[in-house]
Amino acid sequence: MSELVTGEAVALELRPARLPSRGLATLLDLTVALVAYLVVSLALLAATASLDEAAQMAVSIATFLLVLVGGPIAVETLSHGRSLGKMACGLRVVRDDGGPIRFRHALVRGALGVVEILLTLGVVACIASLVSARGRRLGDVFAGTLVVRERVPAARSGFVPPPPPWLAGRFQGLDLSAVPDGLWLAVRQYLGRMNQLDPQVGRAMAERLAGDLAERTGAPVPPGVPSAAYLAAVLQERQVREARRAFAGGPVMGAPAAGGPAAGAPGVPYGLYGPSAPAPGPAPYGPAAPYGAPASAPYRASAAQERGDGGRGEGTAATGFVPPA
Repeated sequence: MSELVTGEAVALELRPARLPSRGLATLLDLTVALVAYLVVSLALLAATASLDEAAQMAVSIATFLLVLVGGPIAVETLSHGRSLGKMACGLRVVRDDGGPIRFRHALVRGALGVVEILLTLGVVACIASLVSARGRRLGDVFAGTLVVRERVPAARSGFVPPPPPWLAGRFQGLDLSAVPDGLWLAVRQYLGRMNQLDPQVGRAMAERLAGDLAERTGAPVPPGVPSAAYLAAVLQERQVREARRAFAGGPVMGAPAAGGPAAGAPGVPYGLYGPSAPAPGPAPYGPAAPYGAPASAPYRASAAQERGDGGRGEGTAATGFVPPA
Protein backbone atom coordinates (compact mmCIF):
# COMPACT_ATOMS: atom_id res chain seq x y z
CA MET A 1 0.00 0.00 0.00
CA SER A 2 1.05 3.60 -0.61
CA GLU A 3 -0.04 6.42 1.66
CA LEU A 4 -0.99 9.60 -0.16
CA VAL A 5 -1.88 12.83 1.64
CA THR A 6 -4.51 15.05 0.04
CA GLY A 7 -4.66 18.81 0.21
CA GLU A 8 -7.05 18.48 3.18
CA ALA A 9 -4.40 16.44 5.07
CA VAL A 10 -6.40 13.22 4.65
CA ALA A 11 -4.25 10.10 4.33
CA LEU A 12 -5.29 7.78 1.51
CA GLU A 13 -4.08 4.23 1.21
CA LEU A 14 -3.78 3.27 -2.47
CA ARG A 15 -2.27 0.21 -4.04
CA PRO A 16 0.22 1.15 -6.80
CA ALA A 17 0.09 -0.88 -9.99
CA ARG A 18 3.11 -3.05 -10.63
CA LEU A 19 5.01 -3.70 -13.84
CA PRO A 20 3.10 -6.79 -15.12
CA SER A 21 -0.33 -5.17 -14.94
CA ARG A 22 0.96 -1.86 -16.31
CA GLY A 23 2.76 -3.65 -19.13
CA LEU A 24 -0.41 -5.53 -20.10
CA ALA A 25 -2.47 -2.33 -20.03
CA THR A 26 0.14 -0.51 -22.16
CA LEU A 27 0.23 -3.40 -24.64
CA LEU A 28 -3.55 -3.24 -25.06
CA ASP A 29 -3.44 0.53 -25.52
CA LEU A 30 -0.64 0.26 -28.09
CA THR A 31 -2.51 -2.43 -30.01
CA VAL A 32 -5.59 -0.25 -30.29
CA ALA A 33 -3.52 2.82 -31.19
CA LEU A 34 -1.52 0.96 -33.87
CA VAL A 35 -4.66 -0.45 -35.46
CA ALA A 36 -6.19 3.03 -35.55
CA TYR A 37 -2.93 4.44 -36.94
CA LEU A 38 -2.80 1.89 -39.75
CA VAL A 39 -6.44 2.49 -40.70
CA VAL A 40 -6.02 6.27 -40.73
CA SER A 41 -2.69 6.03 -42.61
CA LEU A 42 -4.17 3.85 -45.35
CA ALA A 43 -7.12 6.19 -45.73
CA LEU A 44 -4.88 9.26 -45.93
CA LEU A 45 -2.48 7.51 -48.29
CA ALA A 46 -5.31 6.92 -50.73
CA ALA A 47 -6.57 10.47 -50.30
CA THR A 48 -3.16 12.11 -50.78
CA ALA A 49 -1.91 9.99 -53.67
CA SER A 50 -1.86 13.03 -55.96
CA LEU A 51 0.35 15.10 -53.63
CA ASP A 52 4.11 15.32 -53.85
CA GLU A 53 6.48 13.37 -51.60
CA ALA A 54 7.06 16.24 -49.13
CA ALA A 55 3.34 16.71 -48.58
CA GLN A 56 2.83 13.00 -48.02
CA MET A 57 5.67 12.98 -45.49
CA ALA A 58 4.11 15.92 -43.63
CA VAL A 59 0.76 14.13 -43.57
CA SER A 60 2.43 10.95 -42.22
CA ILE A 61 4.15 12.88 -39.40
CA ALA A 62 0.93 14.66 -38.52
CA THR A 63 -0.92 11.33 -38.48
CA PHE A 64 1.71 9.82 -36.19
CA LEU A 65 1.51 12.74 -33.76
CA LEU A 66 -2.27 12.93 -33.77
CA VAL A 67 -3.02 9.20 -33.47
CA LEU A 68 -0.13 7.70 -31.48
CA VAL A 69 0.59 10.74 -29.29
CA GLY A 70 -2.50 12.92 -29.23
CA GLY A 71 -4.93 9.99 -29.07
CA PRO A 72 -3.70 8.57 -25.73
CA ILE A 73 -3.45 12.09 -24.28
CA ALA A 74 -7.05 12.86 -25.24
CA VAL A 75 -8.32 9.52 -23.93
CA GLU A 76 -6.60 9.88 -20.55
CA THR A 77 -7.78 13.49 -20.22
CA LEU A 78 -11.42 12.74 -21.03
CA SER A 79 -11.56 9.53 -18.98
CA HIS A 80 -9.61 11.03 -16.03
CA GLY A 81 -6.80 8.51 -16.28
CA ARG A 82 -8.60 5.41 -17.51
CA SER A 83 -7.57 4.33 -20.98
CA LEU A 84 -8.97 1.19 -22.63
CA GLY A 85 -6.09 -0.97 -21.44
CA LYS A 86 -6.22 0.44 -17.92
CA MET A 87 -9.96 -0.12 -17.70
CA ALA A 88 -9.48 -3.73 -18.80
CA CYS A 89 -6.78 -4.29 -16.15
CA GLY A 90 -8.52 -2.33 -13.40
CA LEU A 91 -5.95 0.50 -13.29
CA ARG A 92 -6.22 4.26 -13.12
CA VAL A 93 -3.84 7.22 -13.33
CA VAL A 94 -4.18 9.65 -10.41
CA ARG A 95 -2.24 12.63 -9.13
CA ASP A 96 0.25 12.34 -6.29
CA ASP A 97 -2.46 13.62 -3.93
CA GLY A 98 -4.97 11.03 -5.12
CA GLY A 99 -7.06 13.38 -7.29
CA PRO A 100 -7.98 12.89 -10.96
CA ILE A 101 -5.47 13.93 -13.60
CA ARG A 102 -5.95 16.84 -16.01
CA PHE A 103 -4.73 17.74 -19.47
CA ARG A 104 -1.26 18.88 -18.37
CA HIS A 105 -0.64 15.60 -16.56
CA ALA A 106 -1.73 13.57 -19.57
CA LEU A 107 0.34 15.81 -21.89
CA VAL A 108 3.56 15.24 -19.94
CA ARG A 109 2.90 11.50 -19.69
CA GLY A 110 2.16 11.23 -23.40
CA ALA A 111 5.15 13.33 -24.51
CA LEU A 112 7.63 11.32 -22.43
CA GLY A 113 5.85 8.11 -23.39
CA VAL A 114 7.02 8.62 -26.97
CA VAL A 115 10.62 8.24 -25.79
CA GLU A 116 10.02 5.72 -23.02
CA ILE A 117 7.66 3.38 -24.84
CA LEU A 118 7.57 4.00 -28.61
CA LEU A 119 11.17 4.87 -29.49
CA THR A 120 12.85 2.48 -27.00
CA LEU A 121 10.22 -0.30 -27.22
CA GLY A 122 9.38 0.17 -23.55
CA VAL A 123 12.87 -0.56 -22.21
CA VAL A 124 13.27 2.80 -20.46
CA ALA A 125 9.77 2.58 -18.98
CA CYS A 126 10.43 -0.94 -17.62
CA ILE A 127 13.72 0.08 -16.01
CA ALA A 128 12.19 3.18 -14.44
CA SER A 129 9.25 1.18 -13.08
CA LEU A 130 11.54 -1.44 -11.57
CA VAL A 131 13.72 1.20 -9.91
CA SER A 132 10.82 3.26 -8.54
CA ALA A 133 9.41 2.24 -5.17
CA ARG A 134 5.87 2.86 -6.43
CA GLY A 135 6.39 1.52 -9.95
CA ARG A 136 6.40 4.91 -11.68
CA ARG A 137 7.97 5.56 -15.06
CA LEU A 138 9.63 8.83 -16.02
CA GLY A 139 6.38 10.26 -17.37
CA ASP A 140 4.73 9.72 -13.98
CA VAL A 141 7.67 11.30 -12.13
CA PHE A 142 7.69 14.47 -14.22
CA ALA A 143 3.89 14.71 -14.40
CA GLY A 144 3.39 14.06 -10.68
CA THR A 145 1.11 11.07 -11.25
CA LEU A 146 0.76 7.51 -10.08
CA VAL A 147 -0.92 4.46 -11.59
CA VAL A 148 -3.01 2.65 -8.97
CA ARG A 149 -5.20 -0.41 -8.87
CA GLU A 150 -8.92 0.20 -8.71
CA ARG A 151 -10.07 -3.41 -8.46
CA VAL A 152 -8.60 -4.95 -5.33
CA PRO A 153 -9.80 -8.04 -3.44
CA ALA A 154 -12.60 -7.05 -1.12
CA ALA A 155 -11.57 -7.48 2.47
CA ARG A 156 -13.92 -9.16 4.90
CA SER A 157 -15.69 -6.57 6.96
CA GLY A 158 -18.68 -6.35 9.20
CA PHE A 159 -17.53 -8.91 11.80
CA VAL A 160 -17.33 -7.31 15.21
CA PRO A 161 -14.86 -9.19 17.42
CA PRO A 162 -15.97 -9.93 20.97
CA PRO A 163 -14.36 -8.07 23.85
CA PRO A 164 -11.64 -9.72 25.90
CA PRO A 165 -12.74 -12.03 28.73
CA TRP A 166 -11.13 -9.81 31.34
CA LEU A 167 -13.70 -7.11 30.56
CA ALA A 168 -16.72 -9.40 31.00
CA GLY A 169 -19.31 -7.79 33.26
CA ARG A 170 -17.24 -4.64 33.71
CA PHE A 171 -19.82 -2.24 32.25
CA GLN A 172 -23.10 -3.71 33.50
CA GLY A 173 -23.98 -0.56 35.42
CA LEU A 174 -23.56 1.92 32.58
CA ASP A 175 -26.53 4.02 31.55
CA LEU A 176 -26.73 3.63 27.77
CA SER A 177 -30.05 5.41 27.28
CA ALA A 178 -28.42 8.69 26.20
CA VAL A 179 -26.24 7.15 23.48
CA PRO A 180 -27.71 7.97 20.03
CA ASP A 181 -28.12 5.37 17.31
CA GLY A 182 -25.65 7.21 15.09
CA LEU A 183 -22.87 6.75 17.62
CA TRP A 184 -23.65 3.04 17.98
CA LEU A 185 -23.49 2.70 14.20
CA ALA A 186 -20.14 4.50 14.09
CA VAL A 187 -18.74 2.23 16.82
CA ARG A 188 -19.91 -0.90 15.04
CA GLN A 189 -18.51 0.25 11.70
CA TYR A 190 -15.17 1.04 13.28
CA LEU A 191 -14.90 -2.33 15.05
CA GLY A 192 -15.84 -4.15 11.86
CA ARG A 193 -13.21 -2.37 9.76
CA MET A 194 -10.48 -1.47 12.19
CA ASN A 195 -8.08 -4.08 10.79
CA GLN A 196 -8.21 -2.26 7.43
CA LEU A 197 -7.16 1.09 8.91
CA ASP A 198 -3.74 2.54 9.42
CA PRO A 199 -2.69 1.83 13.06
CA GLN A 200 -2.31 5.51 13.96
CA VAL A 201 -5.56 6.51 12.25
CA GLY A 202 -7.42 3.61 13.84
CA ARG A 203 -6.08 4.43 17.31
CA ALA A 204 -7.14 8.07 16.96
CA MET A 205 -10.63 7.05 15.80
CA ALA A 206 -10.99 4.62 18.71
CA GLU A 207 -9.99 7.29 21.23
CA ARG A 208 -12.42 9.79 19.74
CA LEU A 209 -15.32 7.31 19.72
CA ALA A 210 -14.48 6.16 23.25
CA GLY A 211 -14.48 9.77 24.43
CA ASP A 212 -17.87 10.42 22.82
CA LEU A 213 -19.28 7.23 24.32
CA ALA A 214 -17.92 8.03 27.78
CA GLU A 215 -19.42 11.52 27.59
CA ARG A 216 -22.84 10.10 26.72
CA THR A 217 -22.77 7.46 29.45
CA GLY A 218 -21.34 9.78 32.09
CA ALA A 219 -18.57 7.34 33.05
CA PRO A 220 -14.96 7.79 31.90
CA VAL A 221 -12.98 5.06 30.20
CA PRO A 222 -11.32 2.93 32.91
CA PRO A 223 -7.58 3.53 33.20
CA GLY A 224 -5.46 0.97 31.38
CA VAL A 225 -8.28 -0.26 29.13
CA PRO A 226 -7.55 0.22 25.39
CA SER A 227 -10.10 2.37 23.65
CA ALA A 228 -11.00 -0.31 21.11
CA ALA A 229 -11.50 -2.90 23.85
CA TYR A 230 -13.71 -0.44 25.73
CA LEU A 231 -15.83 0.12 22.62
CA ALA A 232 -16.21 -3.62 22.03
CA ALA A 233 -17.18 -4.30 25.64
CA VAL A 234 -19.77 -1.52 25.79
CA LEU A 235 -21.21 -2.56 22.41
CA GLN A 236 -21.55 -6.14 23.62
CA GLU A 237 -23.25 -4.90 26.78
CA ARG A 238 -25.81 -3.09 24.64
CA GLN A 239 -26.36 -6.19 22.50
CA VAL A 240 -26.87 -8.30 25.63
CA ARG A 241 -29.45 -5.85 26.93
CA GLU A 242 -31.27 -5.84 23.59
CA ALA A 243 -31.27 -9.63 23.53
CA ARG A 244 -32.67 -9.79 27.06
CA ARG A 245 -35.37 -7.32 26.15
CA ALA A 246 -36.29 -9.20 22.97
CA PHE A 247 -36.08 -12.83 24.09
CA ALA A 248 -35.92 -13.07 27.87
CA GLY A 249 -38.59 -10.53 28.70
CA GLY A 250 -36.83 -9.70 31.95
CA PRO A 251 -35.27 -6.50 33.16
CA VAL A 252 -32.32 -5.15 31.28
CA MET A 253 -29.05 -6.30 32.79
CA GLY A 254 -27.31 -3.54 34.66
CA ALA A 255 -30.36 -1.30 34.80
CA PRO A 256 -31.93 -0.99 38.25
CA ALA A 257 -35.57 -1.92 38.53
CA ALA A 258 -38.06 0.66 39.65
CA GLY A 259 -37.64 1.12 43.37
CA GLY A 260 -35.20 -1.78 43.64
CA PRO A 261 -31.47 -2.34 43.80
CA ALA A 262 -29.36 -2.70 40.72
CA ALA A 263 -28.71 -6.08 39.19
CA GLY A 264 -25.56 -7.59 40.53
CA ALA A 265 -25.83 -5.96 43.93
CA PRO A 266 -25.30 -8.16 47.02
CA GLY A 267 -28.24 -10.52 47.41
CA VAL A 268 -29.67 -9.73 43.98
CA PRO A 269 -29.26 -12.50 41.37
CA TYR A 270 -28.22 -11.75 37.84
CA GLY A 271 -30.43 -12.33 34.85
CA LEU A 272 -30.22 -14.83 32.03
CA TYR A 273 -26.96 -13.52 30.58
CA GLY A 274 -25.29 -12.43 33.82
CA PRO A 275 -22.74 -14.41 35.79
CA SER A 276 -23.85 -16.48 38.76
CA ALA A 277 -21.69 -14.41 41.11
CA PRO A 278 -20.54 -10.80 41.14
CA ALA A 279 -17.59 -10.21 38.87
CA PRO A 280 -14.29 -9.86 40.73
CA GLY A 281 -12.56 -6.52 40.91
CA PRO A 282 -10.50 -5.56 37.88
CA ALA A 283 -6.89 -6.60 37.84
CA PRO A 284 -4.23 -3.99 37.05
CA TYR A 285 -3.93 -3.51 33.32
CA GLY A 286 -0.79 -3.15 31.31
CA PRO A 287 -0.14 -0.32 28.91
CA ALA A 288 -2.71 0.17 26.21
CA ALA A 289 -1.93 -1.70 23.01
CA PRO A 290 -3.42 -1.44 19.52
CA TYR A 291 -6.63 -3.33 19.18
CA GLY A 292 -6.06 -6.65 17.43
CA ALA A 293 -2.33 -6.81 18.26
CA PRO A 294 -0.89 -9.91 19.95
CA ALA A 295 -0.02 -9.77 23.61
CA SER A 296 3.46 -8.43 24.18
CA ALA A 297 3.70 -9.00 27.95
CA PRO A 298 4.13 -12.52 29.31
CA TYR A 299 0.73 -13.86 30.23
CA ARG A 300 -0.38 -17.32 31.12
CA ALA A 301 -4.07 -18.07 31.51
CA SER A 302 -5.79 -21.20 32.55
CA ALA A 303 -6.95 -23.69 29.97
CA ALA A 304 -10.52 -22.40 30.19
CA GLN A 305 -9.36 -18.81 29.74
CA GLU A 306 -7.17 -19.73 26.79
CA ARG A 307 -10.17 -21.39 25.16
CA GLY A 308 -12.26 -18.29 25.90
CA ASP A 309 -15.30 -20.41 26.73
CA GLY A 310 -15.43 -19.85 30.48
CA GLY A 311 -14.61 -23.47 31.24
CA ARG A 312 -17.37 -24.99 29.13
CA GLY A 313 -14.95 -26.70 26.78
CA GLU A 314 -16.21 -24.94 23.67
CA GLY A 315 -13.56 -23.42 21.44
CA THR A 316 -14.14 -19.84 20.38
CA ALA A 317 -12.23 -17.47 18.18
CA ALA A 318 -9.62 -15.31 19.83
CA THR A 319 -10.65 -11.77 20.56
CA GLY A 320 -7.32 -10.22 19.69
CA PHE A 321 -7.33 -7.98 22.76
CA VAL A 322 -4.39 -7.85 25.11
CA PRO A 323 -5.27 -9.36 28.53
CA PRO A 324 -4.04 -7.72 31.71
CA ALA A 325 -0.50 -8.49 32.70
